[in-house]
Amino acid sequence: MSTQVPVSFRQHTRPHDVDAALQQQLTRCWIEVSDAGGAAGFPFPPVDPDEVAAATAGIVAALDADRSRLLTAWADDELAGWLHMRRDAHSLVAHWGTLHHVQTRTSVRGRGIGTALMNRARGIARDEMGLEQLHLAARGGVGLEDFYGRLGWKEIGRWPGALRMAPGDDRDEVLMLLAPL
Repeated sequence: MSTQVPVSFRQHTRPHDVDAALQQQLTRCWIEVSDAGGAAGFPFPPVDPDEVAAATAGIVAALDADRSRLLTAWADDELAGWLHMRRDAHSLVAHWGTLHHVQTRTSVRGRGIGTALMNRARGIARDEMGLEQLHLAARGGVGLEDFYGRLGWKEIGRWPGALRMAPGDDRDEVLMLLAPL
């Protein structure tokens, strides 16, 4: 890992917390990460900017302090990465949440921002949302299991060949758990 950079975080819990400029930055980050081969929800580069913008708008529209939060990481006053944290309100599963679309801009990789983002999400989940565990699904074969493992996440299962990247290129979907928070 190269030099760490100071990172600040902003949490967005309501749709009006995200203005048009931030929504565009989120979309641009998602396009950049996806087009670089990142496993953030759009597996086939180049991605359609309109499709990414619509997905971003859907996340923003569903923001809710109890069930859906957006966490953004900032370095040098620039968006460096973001993730989406959700929980189901049903009492049977309300004690855990899931992380989605975890990503950092390619230009800041290796500077500790992804680790800082994940650690901040853990604190929010535990201290603000009252969650006891976090789940995520990661694309196998790109080193994500190692990254999350260094942060205390445990692999709890796999769906072999669940993701077809191309004919003959099937990847596992790796199910991961962080507990206790």
